[in-house]
Amino acid sequence: MNILGLAIGMASALIILLWVQNEWSFDRSYPNKARLYEVWNKDKWGNDTVCWHATPKVMGDFLKKDYPEIERSSRLNWTQTLLFSVGEKRLNVKGTMVDPDFLTMFSVPFIKGNAATALNTPNSITITKSLAEKLFGNEDPMGKTVKVDNKSMFNVTGVIENLPANSQFDYEYLIPWSYMHATGQDDPYWGNNSTRNLVLLKEGTNFAALNEKIKTMVVRHDPGDGERQFLYLFSKEHLYSSFKDGKQAGGLIDMVRAFLLLAVFILLIACINFMNLSTARSEKRAKEVGIRKTVGALKQSLIIQFLLESLLISAIAGVLALLIVQLCLPPFNTLTQKELIIAYGSPVFWVGFLGFITFTGLMAGSYPAFFLSAFQPVQVLKGTFRKVNALVTPRRVLVIIQFTIAIFLIIGTIIIEQQLKYAQNRESGYDRNNLLYVTMEGDIQKNADLIKNELLSQHVAVNVSNTSSPLTQSWSNTGSIQWEGKPADDKNVINRYASDGNLAKTAGMTIIQGRDIDLANFPSDSMAAVLNETAVKVMGFKNPIGQVISDDTSYHVVGVVKDFIIESPYEPVRAMVILGPHRHYNVMHVKLNSNRSTAENLATMEKIFKQYNPEYPFQYNFVDEVYAKKFKDEQITMTLAGLFACLTIFISCLGLFGLAAYTAEARVKEIGVRKVLGASIFSITTLLSKDFVTLVIISIILATPTAWYFMNKWLDNYPHYRISISGWTFVIAALVAIFISVLTVSYQAIKAALANPVKSLRSE
Repeated sequence: MNILGLAIGMASALIILLWVQNEWSFDRSYPNKARLYEVWNKDKWGNDTVCWHATPKVMGDFLKKDYPEIERSSRLNWTQTLLFSVGEKRLNVKGTMVDPDFLTMFSVPFIKGNAATALNTPNSITITKSLAEKLFGNEDPMGKTVKVDNKSMFNVTGVIENLPANSQFDYEYLIPWSYMHATGQDDPYWGNNSTRNLVLLKEGTNFAALNEKIKTMVVRHDPGDGERQFLYLFSKEHLYSSFKDGKQAGGLIDMVRAFLLLAVFILLIACINFMNLSTARSEKRAKEVGIRKTVGALKQSLIIQFLLESLLISAIAGVLALLIVQLCLPPFNTLTQKELIIAYGSPVFWVGFLGFITFTGLMAGSYPAFFLSAFQPVQVLKGTFRKVNALVTPRRVLVIIQFTIAIFLIIGTIIIEQQLKYAQNRESGYDRNNLLYVTMEGDIQKNADLIKNELLSQHVAVNVSNTSSPLTQSWSNTGSIQWEGKPADDKNVINRYASDGNLAKTAGMTIIQGRDIDLANFPSDSMAAVLNETAVKVMGFKNPIGQVISDDTSYHVVGVVKDFIIESPYEPVRAMVILGPHRHYNVMHVKLNSNRSTAENLATMEKIFKQYNPEYPFQYNFVDEVYAKKFKDEQITMTLAGLFACLTIFISCLGLFGLAAYTAEARVKEIGVRKVLGASIFSITTLLSKDFVTLVIISIILATPTAWYFMNKWLDNYPHYRISISGWTFVIAALVAIFISVLTVSYQAIKAALANPVKSLRSE
């Protein structure tokens, strides 16, 4: 029982530590990490100061030119999935466009080619080792030609190592930024924040001075722009990505700290369990200690002996824990979407693992060693050393600590689940059922009308709408939209969306006023716009229908749609304008015919898309599945908290079980006398159980305010859409804890109550 409890605790702590190490190591392997920064924007949006890392594309042309402190710079476009063709092979591959400096800035490890020259020519491409194997097998890829996006030819000039799992980058190919020029994706506008700009500072640069200089970079090129720039250390972005009112305010680091603390708590509980079980066996070791002391053993030597025994048990538990971790890592990786591994070949791992075992052994064995070595020989050999009440007192404290932590985790899990369900049940503003979207790649945009007609005529779809982005994402926003009566100091940022019509019908939205954009019946709707409810409030329109808004072009408002969630379900819906059909479209939304099976609809859809876009594989996304991913972080947190709460309770119950066995053994003669005098089994069971229930109730009293405080802090991360903590949460957690503890103790209590009193009193 001792080894099992310790092994489970050590395994839980090891898994958490592997996850923490993975998160902590993100983007920290670059040799120049201390000099790698990214340019961020800061501006006033409404009443808030907001920070974001999308910056103008044109900025990349001026960074080194305007600031001699910058040694290298590179733009980094958002990850794009493009079709790669080599012979008959067709692969959709994720990658991005960068400036040539990117390779040397981040010391990208080359297998073949040269980082200094690999992206210097417009038609060059660098690919990862895994992509090279997919495209060319065992052949040497250097100099080979790849057709990209079914139109551009590139020569392979470099093969690089696959990206590590602990990197925020996500690419299998790198193409020179010049490709952006060639495909018309580049622009000279300082007001278009649409890419990332990374810089490598020169050695010895005065960072504070440079940061002060760079903050007016955009406004010097575009005097009407109110944004300010600042440099942010690239290696901090993964853990410290949250800003509040323009200042850094945590991020993933908060979860890392919470789970690191959880690992310490679980290990502490396992060690407490070890202490309780070890001291509960004290009677079996007492005479040994008494005899050793009588023949001259020193207290120090006994302490060392018991600590060595503890270290040996810890080592055995550690080996078992390693086996448990190895078995549990695949499902844990699936849950957390990680690629955690145990680095058996690393000396650092083994040194750390031995240190972990030693620390656990010393922590778990310290109290039993000092406790057992303190026995007095005379009392031990006379049989008078045991004073039940005095001996149980320190164990009671340890049990209270165990169950306080366990109850805290139960409460935390319940509150996280309530918050998750609260957000999941929030009205999204549209019908996600049978709704999917297809990204417009290849010839889809050119043949969009033909595809739409085929989908409707073959009864695959009941409605189709082309849009600028998926319903679950906002790809564009602006503060430059104008309307009559707009205040000069208005700082509201408005989401910008586009539809070719029938969006409300396709997505099942609710039209509150007016109508949807409908070019078939209203030709003038090419310059129409639909507002959401929030936009009407922001613009102050009492009668929005017929109002004119302008965004480089003037649009007339034809309808108002009920607010729908396109960004975070934990945030208020932002003002949105849905602009008419002359805009650029990236996505086709399709409402499937519910009278046919989904499989049948998809099979027909694939034939239609292959007919009009034969070079590209048919790919689609169901809106409900994509929407569900918005809750991924909370879902993982809830699952992990629940899992470790169960493990904590299990380990605590092992300790409680051992302590109940000790108590029953210590009071065996008392129980015998009570039975002889007529005590019932129920009264004896109650007598032995009530002390433990009292300890659990004390734990509940300690855990409740602690959990309330810290879970309120956690809920502060959702200031706009959060639950209020209910008192029933604490009642449920208390009842669960009491039930489990009674169940654990009752076996030993009933066993002691059923024992024959003759055996326990025979020696009297």
